[in-house]
Amino acid sequence: MKPSLFSAPSLEGVVRRVSDWVDLQESFLLETCRRVAPRAHGRLLDVGCGQRPYEELFLPYVSEYVGIEHEATFGRTHASKSAKVPDFYYDGVRLPFEDKSFDTVLNVQVLEHTPEPGRLVSEMARVLKDDGLLILTAPFDFRLHEQPHDYFRYTPHGLRTLCDKAGLEITETAPMGSLWSIVAHKLNTYLAFRVARIGSVAQSMGKLPHEGSVAESPRLWTFPLVAPVMVGLSAGARVLDRVLEEPDESMAFVILARRKPRAS
Repeated sequence: MKPSLFSAPSLEGVVRRVSDWVDLQESFLLETCRRVAPRAHGRLLDVGCGQRPYEELFLPYVSEYVGIEHEATFGRTHASKSAKVPDFYYDGVRLPFEDKSFDTVLNVQVLEHTPEPGRLVSEMARVLKDDGLLILTAPFDFRLHEQPHDYFRYTPHGLRTLCDKAGLEITETAPMGSLWSIVAHKLNTYLAFRVARIGSVAQSMGKLPHEGSVAESPRLWTFPLVAPVMVGLSAGARVLDRVLEEPDESMAFVILARRKPRAS
């Protein structure tokens, strides 16, 4: 495992929390998972688990947390170097579990990387018990990432169509962010990766796990200029999202869906 950029664990933790707050997508994902975690129960399957970043949020509510990854692509990601590895791998076609094996299935920002999303949603529905819960997030307005395996973006209507075909009933849909957070996140992404080139720094803190390892050296001299601007953009976006809401814009959506019991 790559050594941390920071020698003091407490300092590293503080910097990671600050960076997650500035990173609006990660901040919204954490807030969303924290909010929906109490709905999870029983055996939970995290499909596309990576470094299992949400495990601690869900563990208090489930009896078992199982992580699985796509075998062919995971080995080429930075996450494969982590001490936290998946419990299982699958071939991208069929999840290696019996029907109705899990009470909860978690799928966070994975569906856009699946060339056959309908098949994956059907597989997640298959391994869910009757009335089991699917918690899924998918991007709507987001940059290209984890290339070349970045195929789709999703509206709530598209997610509903996929779920209907798989025998799942959506019970809740919620946006993550609005117009101003989209704008701020895009500007912050440009400042972080094109101006300051902090990809390798982010990966040293456990971020960007599904990207390939970044070898590009950061431009440390830009940090005093870039960091305050990024903080200001993230803070401003949070305020403007509330006072100038735009309901037709969102960075991503989260859905909660239940497996419909099938007549025997």
